[in-house]
Amino acid sequence: MATTILSPSRAAQGPPTDTSAAPVRLVPRRRPGRWIAAAVVAVLGAMLVNTLVTNERFEWPTVAHYFTQEAVLKGLWLTLWLTAVTFAAGFVLGIGLAAMRLWGGPVLQTVSFVFVWLVRSVPPLVLLLFWFQLASLYPQLSLGIPFGPEFVTFNTTHLISGLVAAFIALTIDVAAFAAEIVRGGLVSVDPGQTEAARSLGLSPRRIFRRIVLPQAMPAIIPASGNLLIGLLKSTSLVSVIAVTDLLYSVQLVYNQNFKVMPLLLVATIWYIVITSVLAVGQYFVERRFNRGRRDARPFREVLADAARLRPRLPRTVRAAGDRA
Repeated sequence: MATTILSPSRAAQGPPTDTSAAPVRLVPRRRPGRWIAAAVVAVLGAMLVNTLVTNERFEWPTVAHYFTQEAVLKGLWLTLWLTAVTFAAGFVLGIGLAAMRLWGGPVLQTVSFVFVWLVRSVPPLVLLLFWFQLASLYPQLSLGIPFGPEFVTFNTTHLISGLVAAFIALTIDVAAFAAEIVRGGLVSVDPGQTEAARSLGLSPRRIFRRIVLPQAMPAIIPASGNLLIGLLKSTSLVSVIAVTDLLYSVQLVYNQNFKVMPLLLVATIWYIVITSVLAVGQYFVERRFNRGRRDARPFREVLADAARLRPRLPRTVRAAGDRA
């Protein structure tokens, strides 16, 4: 590479300007791999749409007929109800477990840790079957003084029905994961901010409500939304113990007319619709708690500015610079 040494007088004058040169034109980087991947995805998508439309075995008229049938809608309602009540109860219990883990004494911290570890280690289906078969371990449950007289006795077979077993099992499963979500969100807040608030004389309750919780919520909301959507899909496990949720309702129908795939498509489409609604709700909740971060620049704008730092100059400009 040839190096040109400028005299002090020419260096003070700066580089020569060529008024006839073309303006600097930014040229985006060529990405052939992206175009190839997009073409492959487009072809696969077209093949998927083609098989959905042309394959008569999907029986779309049958899907449309059973989509709003009363039996299916009753199962859908039970699925929504079970998802809502188990998520609410499990999340409240999870908050208590997280508080025990963060601010409790050694005994409470140990109990919270063991509970979360044990429940996270057991599959939800096993937990569901365990509570459904609880009568085989404890035929009767009683209330009274510990190691003393019993006041009230219940028959476990009639007390723990399929729906009650589903509620208990799913609530316990949600509580274990919610406890870790809440604990992780609270731990993510810088402890220095709490110390600074204490130095200003703020009460612990106000510090938590005004400083810690608003900063923890952006980390808690996305994971909680994923937990809710996962719980919605996990409710299909209750069909194993004959709880008439959405999946069990369509199973009852296709056991009579033997149209297995169309009825499974009915359940699949309903799950997709509900999940999409929950995802939209999660988006607005996240935006509500991230409203203080709206001034953050999108990542693509940062990349665009970085690309402008090294523009591709026209040949005339490059030649003029080389001559200088």
